[in-house]
Amino acid sequence: MRILHLYKDYSPVLGGIENHIRVLAEAQVARGHDVTVLAANRGWRTSLQTMNGVNVVLASRLGTIASTPISPSLFYWLARIETDIAHLHFPHPPGEVAHLLLGRAAGTVITYHADIVRQRRLLRVYQPLLRRVLARAHRILVTSPAYADTSPYLHDVRDKCLMVPLGIDVERFENRSGHTPTGLRSRWGLPLNRPVVVFVGRLRYYKGLDYLLRALPSVPEVHVLLVGGGPLWDHTRALAAELGVAARVVFTGDVSDADLPTCYMAGDIFVLPSHTRAEAFGTSIVEAMAAGLPVISTEIQTGTSWVNQDGVTGLVVPPCDPDALSCAIRSLVDDPGKRAAMGRAGLARAREFFQASTMVDAVETVYREVIAGS
Repeated sequence: MRILHLYKDYSPVLGGIENHIRVLAEAQVARGHDVTVLAANRGWRTSLQTMNGVNVVLASRLGTIASTPISPSLFYWLARIETDIAHLHFPHPPGEVAHLLLGRAAGTVITYHADIVRQRRLLRVYQPLLRRVLARAHRILVTSPAYADTSPYLHDVRDKCLMVPLGIDVERFENRSGHTPTGLRSRWGLPLNRPVVVFVGRLRYYKGLDYLLRALPSVPEVHVLLVGGGPLWDHTRALAAELGVAARVVFTGDVSDADLPTCYMAGDIFVLPSHTRAEAFGTSIVEAMAAGLPVISTEIQTGTSWVNQDGVTGLVVPPCDPDALSCAIRSLVDDPGKRAAMGRAGLARAREFFQASTMVDAVETVYREVIAGS
């Protein structure tokens, strides 16, 4: 089967969607499919390469506006690629428009990762085309039932929607020793005898890190490992200093994929304090659950509260509420038994619902149904 994945960026660019596409594309290659990824390059030249068996076309980029690559050559390359399945990863307006106008695939599948939240001016212009893109798709994959039920753009195409949760290599993240290796804490300069909260993700506006930092004065014994870089790096470091908690916050910057599991193993609790619908699923929640960590997440009416089950695999608190965050952290810090029980429940849930192999099987089944019906 010839498969084309279309998104704005691809590995080694860091991000949840980018990593998801890499996992899916490489697994599809391993199953004997001819897989191409078409994305925008970070520079003004087009790059053609093969990465772990995946044909990668990075079309030249003239610039970026509102987080959207400006890449006329993406249209050129899309018109040249013949494929059985075009798998679009939404949101990516230029790619979706290019496919609408020039796509040559026999079947179209869209993974609807998240609504367009911040770029409201772009959305006003793009909304009519967005509805046409969704109407033309053969199948729309949603990552959780909550997002399908609450997105205003999926209501009219609900009959095309099928839930396929994002998957990871759960075993890679499992902490099989059941305890925190002291060497990992030493590596990051973390104390061995203090509770450690872990955050993993890009430092972006919707991640809500301001609220996590503002919760720290109420839990003075807690240290934080912030894993990831991003546009709010300087702002987040400055706020930690302003709040007087900088000595208890370790900023790792970007960490390699190979080192990522060890970051979770260095912690006791995982926190994802996101506060907008841009956080649609929370792959880092699944990674933390696979590592046996209890999770604290926020109720933002997306898939995060489906992945992390309140009172079972962790706690769900209101967004934008440092007091609620600090209370949740305190309740887990003070109850090691609860932490352990939630960690075990999270690992069991990750194994049952969020294995990469299960995701790849489900996606391939959708492809075959679309081709058979086209």
